[in-house]
Amino acid sequence: MPPLDLGVLISGRGSNLQAILDAIAAGRLDARVRLVLSNRADVEGLARAERAGVPTRVIAHRDFTDRDSFDAAVVAALREAGATWVVLAGFMRLLTTTFLDAFPHRVVNIHPSLLPSFPGVDAQQQALDHGVRVTGCTVHLVDAGTDTGPILAQAAVPVLDGDDRDALAARILVQEHGLLIRALSWIAEGRLQIAPPDVPGGRARATLAGVETALGLAQSGPARGDVGGVGEVGEGA
Repeated sequence: MPPLDLGVLISGRGSNLQAILDAIAAGRLDARVRLVLSNRADVEGLARAERAGVPTRVIAHRDFTDRDSFDAAVVAALREAGATWVVLAGFMRLLTTTFLDAFPHRVVNIHPSLLPSFPGVDAQQQALDHGVRVTGCTVHLVDAGTDTGPILAQAAVPVLDGDDRDALAARILVQEHGLLIRALSWIAEGRLQIAPPDVPGGRARATLAGVETALGLAQSGPARGDVGGVGEVGEGA
């Protein structure tokens, strides 16, 4: 199969973008980053892309009167760059159907919780507020809902006594980096299969051929327990 042609959308520091760039450089991910696009100028993620020789572009959402027109401009930029898959790597904007219809089942997001628990913003603090003992991260395809798209892979991270939001977020982020690369690698290998909804208005279903459905439990330290999961439910830095 040809390499994945990725467009990566960011809004900040781009640590998950860096994980993608490092994996490509090391030969662990068969992909090419065609464009890194940010809705904010002067963010660290753009500098990461420039150091790697990857084209960058800034399209400020505040320059548009509505979400659809902003999304149409982003779609045009991605298509011009030759991107056929999109990765949301800390992109802090909700996508409209204008965007999703342009890349059907080809928009990948990583979220810092075990979806469907704690969707939306500040999932790490949500986990602490609810007193859960295990949280984690999820790689999923994006649909029109908030973090409701088909789940591709998950990694679990224990919530430790004394954790605050920053400590928990840092430990989850370690797992995000490994899990995102693993999920993108499975896509690059042609493992992803999409089944249409069983009923009108239902959710599409995603499976990854040859991938176990176990959920890995990762301790603090290097990513090592991010075992893939598949499902039909549906922000990282």
